[in-house]
Amino acid sequence: MRVIGLMSGTSYDAIDAAAADLRLDGDTLTLKPLGLVSEPYDDALRKSLAAALPPATTTLAEVCRLDTRIGQAFAAAALHANGRLCDGRAELVASHGQTVYHWADGGTVHGTLQIGQPAWIAEATGLPVVADFRPRDIAAGGQGAPLVSLVDLLLLRGRPGTPVALNLGGIANLTAPDGTAFDTGPAGALIDAAVRDITGGRLPYDVDGALAARGTVHEPLLARLLDEPYYALPAPRTTGKELFHAGYLREALAGFPGLRPEDVVSTLTRLTARTVADAVRAVHATEVIASGGGTRNPVLMGMLGDALGGVPVRTSEVLGLPSAAKEAYAFAVLGFLTVHGLPGTCPTSTGARRASLLGSVTPGRRGFPGGAPSAGGVERGPVRMVCERDVRPGERP
Repeated sequence: MRVIGLMSGTSYDAIDAAAADLRLDGDTLTLKPLGLVSEPYDDALRKSLAAALPPATTTLAEVCRLDTRIGQAFAAAALHANGRLCDGRAELVASHGQTVYHWADGGTVHGTLQIGQPAWIAEATGLPVVADFRPRDIAAGGQGAPLVSLVDLLLLRGRPGTPVALNLGGIANLTAPDGTAFDTGPAGALIDAAVRDITGGRLPYDVDGALAARGTVHEPLLARLLDEPYYALPAPRTTGKELFHAGYLREALAGFPGLRPEDVVSTLTRLTARTVADAVRAVHATEVIASGGGTRNPVLMGMLGDALGGVPVRTSEVLGLPSAAKEAYAFAVLGFLTVHGLPGTCPTSTGARRASLLGSVTPGRRGFPGGAPSAGGVERGPVRMVCERDVRPGERP
């Protein structure tokens, strides 16, 4: 089945659309990456979204407008991916949507909201759409995150030692081979907030770690940031920009007047490296397989390597999966599993009572997907996943 996975993370800078050929043969799920297209949110939509996110207040009218406009943006990205990567032959779209609130309190997640109305995607492409993945896991007592942990477990299976998968987006999350998975804390969330403030919104993030490279870590500020109670919570735990936002950073900076902007960015980069390394050591990892936008920040990756000592850090390319597109591919896999009647969660990873079929399906012009659900599907699942490196000429993996 040819599936397009759509993803926009907590950095809300762009929509990633990754296309894959997926097939299930016995106990092996095979993924052939077909490429990635990335569609930036237009400036007006990005500003409207930023203005509505916590801790800001908003209205139901604005939520409705954002749900519509983000759905239309996701539809345009899916159309582009289908034409460019699939020759118009995609069969299914799996859309993560845009997270606008993750209701976590005292280590318990009560609800979550991802917007980007899938009807717009189905109408524009004519394809069935699986969306709204997270609420079912929460209803089963889970954290609703990190959902990519199931895909990470399938990819890591069979590697020697204790490899862990690490995603460095706005928030960093980690998956260990025993199913332990959790958000370690901010990856780019606080760094991005600082850079936007420093540059007056001209830059959305620290390009190539240039600002961090010019700065020096301010140890007292780092110590204050490391006092955050979230880092002491047991796994599974999840967080988001409901906690790690610009206001949180401004509060942490109170009492440290006169810090150079570059020193603030350097300190926040060290915070990410330190909290990730602490989490990696806690699960006794022997190898880190990293993905996400943070892997393109050489200063962050250098600090992480230093903090981990002799634990090697590699990107998911070693497993055949492009690191910049891994989350979009992961949701393509989750959509594929849903329409085949297979669970998309690992209860050990999310803390749920049971594995669940995820998401809601919006029919395409020809109705529902052709993948017939397996009898008793939630009781079984693929035991491993492999990636075939066969990207078409001219397409960016």
